[in-house]
Amino acid sequence: MIQPNLFIREHLRLGPVPGVAGVEVYQAHSGSRLSRLGSDAAPYWAYAWGGGVVLAQYLQAHPELVAGRRVLDLGAGSGLVGIVAAQLGPDVAAAEIDPFGRAAVELNAAANGVCVALVDVDIAGEPPAGFELILAGDVFYDPEVAAGVLPFLQRCREAGTEVLIGDPQRRDLPVGVLEPVFRGVVTDMGGVEREAGVYRLKNPHPASP
Repeated sequence: MIQPNLFIREHLRLGPVPGVAGVEVYQAHSGSRLSRLGSDAAPYWAYAWGGGVVLAQYLQAHPELVAGRRVLDLGAGSGLVGIVAAQLGPDVAAAEIDPFGRAAVELNAAANGVCVALVDVDIAGEPPAGFELILAGDVFYDPEVAAGVLPFLQRCREAGTEVLIGDPQRRDLPVGVLEPVFRGVVTDMGGVEREAGVYRLKNPHPASP
């Protein structure tokens, strides 16, 4: 059986993330042999995705968003967004269901000298208690995933949690319920430069004035 921690350390390279200052994460390269994990494996954790990169950039430009708040990095992948948040504030958790992703979060957080606690979150259930800010990078990459994530994030927003979403304008991004707050050019998977944005999720049931 392949051990996630060992595989990541042996087959990925720890290196800087283009466009995000002061952070290094384990990233795939031409010799990473990700095919060993099987055709059904989706190694989201092995790359810095554009939505996460633009969210990281936004946090670094606005550290006050994190200061003094309990933060959740939802669908953390490599943990990039949570790591940047943890560099700015001490109380950050990450939710990631893939065992390789969970290992990547731990390894990458340790490599950057920060603590990002792994937590379990059920997007079919109630909003997780205690979080004041949810960061969701690249969670609208697939229509089926988007159909589950959006109602969950809306429940979180209605419960009073601020939600920031990073995405390079994918087809399933629900722009009708989002407020754009930041835009930039990032290097996405495969080394492709593309425009990406940060969006604040609107409250589906705002309080009456």
